[in-house]
Amino acid sequence: MLQWTPYVMVRIAIFFLAGILLGIHRPDILNTEIVVLVLAVVIAAYFLAFRFLHERRTRRLFCGLTGLAAIFILGYIHLDYTTSSRSANHLLTVSERIQYYEAIVRSAPESKSKTWRVEVEVKKVKTNEWHDKQGIVLLYVSKKSVAKIHWNYGDRLLIKGSPVEIKPPANPNEFDFKRFLSFKNIYHQQFVQSNQIQKVGESKVKGVIYYSLQAREWASSILEKFVEGEQERAIVSALVLGVTEGIDTDLQNAYAASGAMHVLAVSGLHVGIIYAILLLLLRPLKRYAWNRWIVFVISILCLWTFAFVTGLSPSVLRAVCMFSFIAIARPLGWHTNIYNTLAGSAFILLVYNPYLIMSVGFQLSYLAVWGIVYLQRPIYSLLEIDNHVVDWIWQITTVSIAAQISTFALSLLYFHQFPVYFMISNLFVIPLSAAILTFAILLLLVSTWVWVASLISMALIVLTKALNWIVFSVEDLPFSLIENIYLTTFQCWLIMIALLSLIFLTEFKSIRWLYLAMACSLFFITTQWIHFSESTNRQQFVVYSINGYSAMEWIDHGISYFFADSALMLDSEKVRFHIQPNRLNGGVTIVQDYVPFQIELERGVHVIRWNGSSMAFIQRKNYTLPELAEIDYLVVGKNAINASHLPDHLNVKNVILDGSNSLWYVEQWRTIARKQNIAFHAVVSEGAFILTK
Repeated sequence: MLQWTPYVMVRIAIFFLAGILLGIHRPDILNTEIVVLVLAVVIAAYFLAFRFLHERRTRRLFCGLTGLAAIFILGYIHLDYTTSSRSANHLLTVSERIQYYEAIVRSAPESKSKTWRVEVEVKKVKTNEWHDKQGIVLLYVSKKSVAKIHWNYGDRLLIKGSPVEIKPPANPNEFDFKRFLSFKNIYHQQFVQSNQIQKVGESKVKGVIYYSLQAREWASSILEKFVEGEQERAIVSALVLGVTEGIDTDLQNAYAASGAMHVLAVSGLHVGIIYAILLLLLRPLKRYAWNRWIVFVISILCLWTFAFVTGLSPSVLRAVCMFSFIAIARPLGWHTNIYNTLAGSAFILLVYNPYLIMSVGFQLSYLAVWGIVYLQRPIYSLLEIDNHVVDWIWQITTVSIAAQISTFALSLLYFHQFPVYFMISNLFVIPLSAAILTFAILLLLVSTWVWVASLISMALIVLTKALNWIVFSVEDLPFSLIENIYLTTFQCWLIMIALLSLIFLTEFKSIRWLYLAMACSLFFITTQWIHFSESTNRQQFVVYSINGYSAMEWIDHGISYFFADSALMLDSEKVRFHIQPNRLNGGVTIVQDYVPFQIELERGVHVIRWNGSSMAFIQRKNYTLPELAEIDYLVVGKNAINASHLPDHLNVKNVILDGSNSLWYVEQWRTIARKQNIAFHAVVSEGAFILTK
């Protein structure tokens, strides 16, 4: 296991990372000019100490501290300079309405349920006149207006309309898509029809990314041609190319429940499999003195070719960079350790893009590799097995255990679930994934020989069917998935520290690590109890903001009474994204699709008494509001009430318009509410309405 000896790149990467995180979470805590001045002072102090301090130990200590301080500051400055929104020329600085803008395609079109999504980089905008501006816009093109988009990376587009700034979450505890996209320097989006876009030119210089995306398109067409079956083709495309568009919800849920979700995103596992296969195939070269350089050159060429064919996605670049560092250390004879190698690859990637640290894939990949490197061998050594087959099974099992331990807390934080039978599934998933990846690469290599490619595709289909069957079988096992796990970031840190303390307890045999683990566990239990008493033990009424849908929920001490459109209730993805996070935070364990405290349903009006408040919900068009007793909260959906038929005075305290109403209807009601001095809330513009008691 790891000994406490100096790790140069580990220290450098940690301090550089700390500076980046300070810039992300406290961007305005330090003035840029002052930071640059401090950096200059620190660097000067470093060189002065190196020159004039003669006592060796003092000089090493002082130079080490000032050097790490300089690296920390550089991380902060680097983050500041790579954040496009801080530029004076950014799209966020445009105050007038944009009529047209010129942009360059910066991604391959991605198919969504109703739209094509593509990233475009703004170059010029036209308000009263043309201005040079910069920024990235997420462009959503309606599929009703165009069946297929034929744009290539680098194409120049003229787009009519004004991009809108991405809004923060509209519902309680919902995933912050705005913050997520800001880590990619994306702050705007626009929904358009095809007639609003005109292609005005192609890129004169075809860059590496252009040809890489072309290669991925070619590979995707080969797989589509030879791999039959929608589910089989979707899995092979995801496993080999990282293209997940064809994976349906049932298939995705099955892989998540079985603990095999990692095979659907091209990452370190896939690159590691390719690297291991290359080392195995090149083993006969060991007899030659120059074999290390030959293996290195071939490995680097193959790994980067694979990255090129997969479209140079960030996850693949991360993994290939990591293994490139491992590969180059062999021929150079670097007497270093894997931790410095991993830290070096992470440092290079963060220099390339500091926001990678906020990528879930980046965090999980490095934690998983660290876990395998640090924990797998000690776990494997717990058992001595003579049988080769059983020993091989034990090796795969220990790899799964090590990776799961290291990523356990972070997985709970991000995915709120735990696959119980991950060891069983990975016992089959890992070797089958390796076989599928190998056959798929062979298929791409021999695709010009149709009869050979057909034979390989048959084997590929059989292997993929077997993989899917195993995944679905594991999902069907009782208690295969523990869901709805609530965890905060602070609690995630407590779990990681507790686990690390137990690991150090086994290595250093010091009781203090047990005390630390027990303290973290006790603190974790306390915070969970506080959350339960404050958040779960409450009553809440929510009108959710979901575009085009009516959705209301009463949460009462862990029980949800849900009232929504039938179409929304059947759309599990929308419920999972917009509604489930609030249920998770509120400790909801039971969901009822009826409202037991509804006392009247007459002429399209649902009348409800809840916690001393009277509520009415109307969802029928052209309905005239009846003369009812005073209503505390009136919820209107689907443009139900004809505004022209309203009485001069409404006996209503609060009017709430749900997400099924049109924008012009919302503005009509806003005017009426202002005239009659009624509290007004439209979820389409103001986010969800929340009433907590």
